[in-house]
Amino acid sequence: MKFGPVPLAEAEGAILAHSEQVAAGRLRKGAVLGAGEIAALAEAGYDTVTVARLEADDLHEDAAAETLARALHDGAAGIGLSQPFTGRVNLTAEGPGVVCLDVGAINAANAVHPMITVATVPDHHQIRAGGMIATVKIIAYGVPGVAVEAAAEAARGAVRLATARYTTVSLIVTDVPGGPGTKGVEAIDARVTGLGMEMAEVVTCAHEEGALARAIRAANGEIVLILTASATSDPYDTAPQALRLAGGQVERFGMPVDPGNLLFLGDIMGKPVIGLPGSARSPVLHGADWVLARVACGLACGAAAIAAMGVGGLLKEIPTRPQPRRGPRG
Repeated sequence: MKFGPVPLAEAEGAILAHSEQVAAGRLRKGAVLGAGEIAALAEAGYDTVTVARLEADDLHEDAAAETLARALHDGAAGIGLSQPFTGRVNLTAEGPGVVCLDVGAINAANAVHPMITVATVPDHHQIRAGGMIATVKIIAYGVPGVAVEAAAEAARGAVRLATARYTTVSLIVTDVPGGPGTKGVEAIDARVTGLGMEMAEVVTCAHEEGALARAIRAANGEIVLILTASATSDPYDTAPQALRLAGGQVERFGMPVDPGNLLFLGDIMGKPVIGLPGSARSPVLHGADWVLARVACGLACGAAAIAAMGVGGLLKEIPTRPQPRRGPRG
């Protein structure tokens, strides 16, 4: 691509590099200069104008952005593409789900040419319908077609949207005298419906292994959530033990995400069971969101996946977890 100032008489057919003021208003950058635009610039007193002119092997910014966006998408279900505009195409979620990225492929595409860029949300980001997954931006007005093809090949199929494979959830809430009761049920229901699932039932039982085990066995939902009145502070505390008593198993207790440390994950006869910490009563971003989203969408979420959530897992600092900023004064 050729870029720079040229005499106005030689600018027809080129791309205006900078917005310019003319009598009829502002002539915006990126406009292809025809005879009418040239006449308007001349009338406004311009002798020269800065332009970009594509060479034979270049692709216009819009065509380049669309080519790369379509390669990233590669026909993936649930992802929509915007119309290209000023070298940009956005990839958006057509429904709720979890974004799955091939990070290496996207990095490879971004390394091909500095004018060819892809920006995305983080891998395994939970997204709502209409949320932006990624944006492709071609920085220059045109880029070599061979570079666009290389970037497209590197990034082909790198963006996917996993959607819920389950439809119903049971929430079991344990109760103790003077406990929180059903506080926080609305926040958990919002998490469930936000993934496109339905809360099939909310069951309350005593905070006792036998009662909770019976509730787990009787749960109708395809996923079982347990919200205890008293914190689960050990792998053999009431809720994990109740799951074992019901005939299930605990795969992981504890996670390196804060808030969310006291979560546990297990199953009963192939049905996922998630033990929620009391902090999940709050609607703020929580480790439970990460686990529930992955489980709901059928993504890997065993012990190893949870152990790998620590980097980026510090979600929120609160006053009850103060950190000393300096040592004691001498």
